[in-house]
Amino acid sequence: MELFTATSITQDPAERGRELGAEFGDRFIRIAELYLMHFDALKIPEETVRRIAETSHAALSAWAPGLAAETEAIADAVGLETWKLAAVGARTEVLAAEPPRGEGECSTAVLVGPGRAPETMQTWDWHDFLVPDGLLLDFVAESGHKVKMFTEFGTAAKIGVNDAGLGLHFNILSHRTDSDQGGVPVHAIARRILEEASTLDDAARIAGSATVSASTVFTVFELDADGGSRAASLELSPAGLATVQPGQDGWLFHTNHFLDPELFAGDTMPADSNTAERYQHLAAVRNTLADLTPTERAGAACGGQGEHAVICMTPDTAKPLIDQWGTLLTIGVDVAGFGLDYFAGRPDQAARHGLARF
Repeated sequence: MELFTATSITQDPAERGRELGAEFGDRFIRIAELYLMHFDALKIPEETVRRIAETSHAALSAWAPGLAAETEAIADAVGLETWKLAAVGARTEVLAAEPPRGEGECSTAVLVGPGRAPETMQTWDWHDFLVPDGLLLDFVAESGHKVKMFTEFGTAAKIGVNDAGLGLHFNILSHRTDSDQGGVPVHAIARRILEEASTLDDAARIAGSATVSASTVFTVFELDADGGSRAASLELSPAGLATVQPGQDGWLFHTNHFLDPELFAGDTMPADSNTAERYQHLAAVRNTLADLTPTERAGAACGGQGEHAVICMTPDTAKPLIDQWGTLLTIGVDVAGFGLDYFAGRPDQAARHGLARF
């Protein structure tokens, strides 16, 4: 995955969309083409994809008009039918039309506590054939918050930080109440949290106000007034919202299964997913992850196993393309310094080559 950076100073979402479309038009078009081909390979009919995309976009328009306007402006600028770009923005909602498959995606570790700023790391695991390019965007929201985030071309947000001292990691989940009804895109919820929230309570209120058709978890963390930090994982599904707190030692881990007992009862992550193994791996290396640089933390997270650590995914080319998963990004969020530390690859590779700063 090649990462591109962009800065936008306008607070007008439509103007920002026109800027992004003008600068990255070919990439928005290509990603939309790739996702539509992926949905076809998963045997989700185009009419179903379009219906979900349009329904989700309508839900977004009602819930966050500015984000809908940005999508429409990008589509108009690049000459795409809005529903095709909206299908990328609602890709999780489209995928909820079919049972989940494969290993799952993403492993997150966050440390908070009195007298310390949050220390975080996440792997983003997905299909490299779907994401030849990614975007690091620095912009000013309608709220006035400055935001830095990573995302795909066409999705509203994934991982980021705002200048209020709040950061967010993002992991996908799967629940029996997920459906093809086309709710508010979960990526747009992440974006609105980054744009508007100054506290964990703000983030929970924003997440809880959205009607969703797919499940996800936002691990949100903040600096507090006493120089310490707090965090919570907001597990969201059509069945409701649950909050998961850090352990007594301040560590909060999340992979791709629900941790809240009630929501876990409806978890539908496939049996062949390694989400439990990745969670257990993070818990096992917890004592070696604190008070490190981002590059050191990436190496420590492998637990001495290097590329063979379960959190380091390499595509298995013996499997069909749609079942090939890889770790495309290793990233940490620095809320105190308002920055993202990233490497386009696995943690073991990040430890060897170092993380860049955005």
